[in-house]
Amino acid sequence: MRTGEPLPALGDVLAALGTGVWHWDTASGEVTVDAVAAGLLGLSAEPATLTEAQVRARFHPVDWNEITGIIQLAVAEGTLAEVRIRIMDDQNNVVRVVRSRSKPSYEPERKAYVLTGTLQEVTEPAPGTPAARSAVTGDWRRSREAFLLDAGRALAEARSTEEVLRVAANLSMPGFTPDGLAVFGVEGDRLTIIGHHGHEPGADSPFYMPLDTDYPAAEVVRTGRAVYISSPDEYKARYPLTWPLAQRFGRQSWAFLPLTASGRTMGAWLAAFAYPVAFTPDERSVLTTVARMLAQALSRAGTAETEKELTEGLQRTMMPKLGPGIPGMDVTARYVPTGGGLQVGGDWYDVIPLPGGASGTRSGGGRFALVIGDVQGHDVRAAGLMGQLRIALRAYASEGHRPDAVLSRASRFLHGIGEDSTDLRFATCLYAEVDPATGVLEVARAGHPEPVIRMADGTVLTRSAQGGLPLGIDPDADYPTTRLILEAGETLLICTDGLIETGGHDLETGWQRLRDILERHRGTQEELADALVQAVHGPSSHHTTGPLADRREDDIALLLLTRQGADCGCGAEDTPPPPVRRTALTVAQAEPERVSVARQQLRELLHDWGSPDQVDSAVLLLSEVLTNVLVHTDSDALLLAEVTDGGDGRRIRVEVTDSGDDLPHPRRPGELASSGRGLLLIELLAHTWGVAPRGRGKSIWFELYEQKNGDGPG
Repeated sequence: MRTGEPLPALGDVLAALGTGVWHWDTASGEVTVDAVAAGLLGLSAEPATLTEAQVRARFHPVDWNEITGIIQLAVAEGTLAEVRIRIMDDQNNVVRVVRSRSKPSYEPERKAYVLTGTLQEVTEPAPGTPAARSAVTGDWRRSREAFLLDAGRALAEARSTEEVLRVAANLSMPGFTPDGLAVFGVEGDRLTIIGHHGHEPGADSPFYMPLDTDYPAAEVVRTGRAVYISSPDEYKARYPLTWPLAQRFGRQSWAFLPLTASGRTMGAWLAAFAYPVAFTPDERSVLTTVARMLAQALSRAGTAETEKELTEGLQRTMMPKLGPGIPGMDVTARYVPTGGGLQVGGDWYDVIPLPGGASGTRSGGGRFALVIGDVQGHDVRAAGLMGQLRIALRAYASEGHRPDAVLSRASRFLHGIGEDSTDLRFATCLYAEVDPATGVLEVARAGHPEPVIRMADGTVLTRSAQGGLPLGIDPDADYPTTRLILEAGETLLICTDGLIETGGHDLETGWQRLRDILERHRGTQEELADALVQAVHGPSSHHTTGPLADRREDDIALLLLTRQGADCGCGAEDTPPPPVRRTALTVAQAEPERVSVARQQLRELLHDWGSPDQVDSAVLLLSEVLTNVLVHTDSDALLLAEVTDGGDGRRIRVEVTDSGDDLPHPRRPGELASSGRGLLLIELLAHTWGVAPRGRGKSIWFELYEQKNGDGPG
């Protein structure tokens, strides 16, 4: 071109240089190319407007996925986006490699990336040369940084050794990805293989060798320095003894790097390549960084797996395995650690065979005790105290002591342990002695939630059991015993407060959540235990959060005890419910507050009664009868309430027995009298009633027949 002549058009210059121009708008999804760019893409050499799908079909899938990341990074850094793209033909063969340089921008109002750049064909370098190891999808240094960020995140998220090895096997290094990986560990004075990728099955067996062997990985572990081998000849010259081990895999280059964590070489990492690699400083830097991250990830995973194995072993030791079936009884237990990193905490349960009693009032063999408790806290000390307390309880029970004596001795034992420590702990506990032959349960409580009975027809009653202070607070505390009877087909539930209060619940709302599960469940006892745990700790628990702001989680321990019988219905959904539901309760002279407990139990017994007015009437009459015993006699009152179905409808019968000799009789109270109307109310509200003398004392009873419309008797 002569001086003074006008400059040629820009398009002509680019065409002469074999450089095409392309424009991409991600909002419209259109890509505009000139004739040169179209020819480079394998299309007709003429300007065209293409869709993203048409352009994507010409790019290598890996390169297309990398383009977006390169563009976003360039926009964030305000730099050029340089990327190498492999162009594919219709048979998915690479026909050429082009390089694109562009200055992308982002338009927030359209939420779109817009770029205009150039495309120019480049010569694909031969494998093994430094140029071949430049990033196929962009600037090598930028790709290296993106790769290390992704690798670090993936390794940090791996939770087990298996996951770490899987992440390491899937790492795609920028420009020189290995096709064979192996992770070596150390056991004593021997080198072992932890995991490998890219080797046939059984390839790990030759790597179990002494550390003084002339093998690269062994040398790395001995010296703590990396070994880089760029060719088979170099490998054979440096390690002739172990060259046959590597020769059969047909690799061309190898990198052995130390896995160092906390200043200790814990193993070695092998990256093997199918083509020659020169291992430039940049490549060694990437490999060294990956090895450090891999060592940290393996160290974390190993520590976590060791802790898990330790805590699971501790849990298996401390939590008893339920032995062979108890005649006439089914026992199911669950323990779920939820309140911390440990897999075992302060909650525990136990099933203890009891010795035969010499007294005629205590049956012989077959008796056993159910124990459930919760030591304050969720740490190593709580777990240790739990183990000691469990052993102490088992020892006291095996000596044949009654439930109250067992808890008294256990409280004194725990208090004695805490006297020498500044970290005082207490424990709640429920101890129930069970006689399978009669279904009698003698229950003692130490600050623990009360037991629950699920009747054979699904009715759920919270059984009031007397209790004392938690264990370890007062060495001289008393623990009164309450006698309960488990009828055929009924199930006893005892649990720790984690089952009740986890998820922001208090005792009231937590029990209501469990009551719904207990009442609706139809299935086996094992399925019932799983359903209770899932309601608290499973996905459904997110829909039943409680009213409290504190959404704390706590360990869960529960025991289910079912007394077998003809009407058990254990697992048989089509078994008809038994015709009787029954509850019994003693109200002592010194415990008038148990009248309210009796009223609550009667309401729970009549939870599905057709007439709410009749339920109110039954509760009112019960209050009158119990109060009459406490006021006019010196004896305790025994309540027995049962619902029966004679085929013509259900009826509720309430009977209160005392040891007083005076029979009640109707009176005519004055207008201002404060008493004397009890029998009048019974006569008015009950369908039928009566007074029956006993050998010692008497009983007064009344019955109500279920009416759907809620009207009174008539």
